[in-house]
Amino acid sequence: MEFLVLGALETRQGGVLVDVRGMRQQRLLALLLLNTGRVVPMDFLVDELWEDPPPSARPQVHNAIRDLRRVLAVGEHRLVTVDVGYRLVVPEDAVDAHRFTRKVREARAAERDGRFPEAIRLLQSAVDLWRGEAFAGIHCPAVTSAAVKLNEQRLTALEDLMALRLKVGETSSLVGELTALLAEYPLRDSLRRSLMTALCRSGRQAHALAVYDEGRRFLADELGLEPSPQLRALQAEILADAPGVHDAPGPVEVRAPAAEDAAPGPHPNCLPHDLADFTGRSAELALLQEAVARRTAGSPLMLAIDGMGGVGKTTLAVRLAHRTTGDFPDGQFFAALDGFDETRPPVSPLRALAALLRADGLRQEQIPASLDERSALWRSRLAGRRCLLVLDDAADSAQVRPLLPGAGETLVLVTSRRKLSALDGSVALPLDVLPPGDAVELFARVAGERRVGREPARAAEAVALCGYLPLAVRIAATRLRDRPAWTVADLAERLADPDRRARCLRTADRDLMALLRASYQYLDLAQRRFSRLMCRQPAGSFDVDRAAAVTGLSADEVECCLDALFENNLVRQEAAALFSFHSLVRDCSRLLPEPADGDVVTGSQLPVTAAA
Repeated sequence: MEFLVLGALETRQGGVLVDVRGMRQQRLLALLLLNTGRVVPMDFLVDELWEDPPPSARPQVHNAIRDLRRVLAVGEHRLVTVDVGYRLVVPEDAVDAHRFTRKVREARAAERDGRFPEAIRLLQSAVDLWRGEAFAGIHCPAVTSAAVKLNEQRLTALEDLMALRLKVGETSSLVGELTALLAEYPLRDSLRRSLMTALCRSGRQAHALAVYDEGRRFLADELGLEPSPQLRALQAEILADAPGVHDAPGPVEVRAPAAEDAAPGPHPNCLPHDLADFTGRSAELALLQEAVARRTAGSPLMLAIDGMGGVGKTTLAVRLAHRTTGDFPDGQFFAALDGFDETRPPVSPLRALAALLRADGLRQEQIPASLDERSALWRSRLAGRRCLLVLDDAADSAQVRPLLPGAGETLVLVTSRRKLSALDGSVALPLDVLPPGDAVELFARVAGERRVGREPARAAEAVALCGYLPLAVRIAATRLRDRPAWTVADLAERLADPDRRARCLRTADRDLMALLRASYQYLDLAQRRFSRLMCRQPAGSFDVDRAAAVTGLSADEVECCLDALFENNLVRQEAAALFSFHSLVRDCSRLLPEPADGDVVTGSQLPVTAAA
């Protein structure tokens, strides 16, 4: 019996198609084939077969297994039941995907030894195993990820085959095949270079340059990118009429690892540096480290840290990441998502995935064009690995979801100024300002402990005027450190005045008011007006009735505004019905511009917030 997955899923016995009835049985068989010889847990099968598993999910899996056993009860094939799930035992060569990878592996060995005709024969026979897209028609997350990886391996094998045929002297016979392949896969840089080389060796230099120009325009229009350095170098050689382009067989470039083998280093580490003067957060770190220690084996863990701008979310995430790298040795990744930046829009998941895949060793031409394909490829590369992924400054849950792993023991740390309650399965940690003692300690570490120690009362006053917000404390301490003539009292006096405080909490590259102002970009006009009015009223805390009296809104409209501000960490809920603003948020909100004359602020704007 053989199992064919390089196309629509088929099971054959002696060349005759064996009917595996029902889509659930086919998906179940696909999941087992992906893990031949390994135990597939029941929980994994249930999660893969249903988005919302019914109470009868496990009995249905048992029934489907029973039906599969009737089909597979031939020869060496066995479907074994174990305590936690099932294991499919089949000879490796019974699955066409295994034969494909074996042939490709043997072809590369032959190429390294200089046995080019044998390498071509093996690659051609490997490519000929394909009947269409891998696992065509089978839809569940793990199978989709595996299919993306297999399809990428097929394209890489095709690229290798074309390059080898060029190497042994084929030219004109390749032009038609390469033209058809490039029309289907216009982003494959290697195919474009091979076609240009084949055209040039056939005496068609103008056509080769036209292929380059077509690719340049396609990249610019679709992705906003320039051609690769290799492609530009080939164009320059053709324009210079370099003899190496025309001569066959001639040397060819040494290929980077194929998609399935590409891994940077052995362990890519893209984490930012850990701050030497990191202060406090021992309780928060302990909670996060406990969650990491208690994670479920074999499953990803997502920790979501939210809080107002400048509260130290990124610093905490990076500190935790550095402390846990030993638990996640297969790569540490960092993606800045720019969810709250006034100068540029948030990074799209498409761009973020491209950066992550490049960090994991893929070449640009190996990265698919669509979001779904990039996301599936990223999941497939993380599956079975223990990696660490920091997604910093997320705009919302929708920006994060395509970047999440599907399997493997990856730890995901997400930071955002918004509460990411829509990220199912995440462990949330709302981050507040520092306790006064920790804030003073941070201030002293940055400004100088001896200097601060001479004026402890004024130092306590200064950090209180910073609202114990870590970034504000750090900026103020840096300003004091860089001005030897100032005393701590001089700094405290400047911080006491709201207008001077805004200037004092600004340096050449950091502006606290601008950073806080960026949190308002996802609020509508009515919500901004509400915040501005409430921050100008003198009471430190307020309830819904007081807010309604100050703003002239109904109680329902006030609650809608408060919900939006709370979700964006711009208001604190001190008790069930009592709210307050951080002192620096009050400063920032008072500075928000009034609505323009043409802007109409009505209660109808209140129930929703602007989309990220």
